[in-house]
Amino acid sequence: MISLEKRIIYPEGDIQEIDHKLKINQVVGLNGIPLNLPLETSKIIAYRVFKVSTKTNRNEEITNYHLELIDKFELESLSIK
Repeated sequence: MISLEKRIIYPEGDIQEIDHKLKINQVVGLNGIPLNLPLETSKIIAYRVFKVSTKTNRNEEITNYHLELIDKFELESLSIK
């Protein structure tokens, strides 16, 4: 039986396991949950998935979602206000 693991990798190198799939360019919050666009406010911390990599070993498959921090100017363009 193959173990499937999904995890997000923050820009600082921290890793957190998640239980859902993400897509390239998807905007997520601090915990890796996708955010609905347009954002209600630009005063949040949000990340974008910029790279997806998969490692396969004998008994496991690990999918890494690499995140980049979205700056304040881009958050403003993604928000309603």
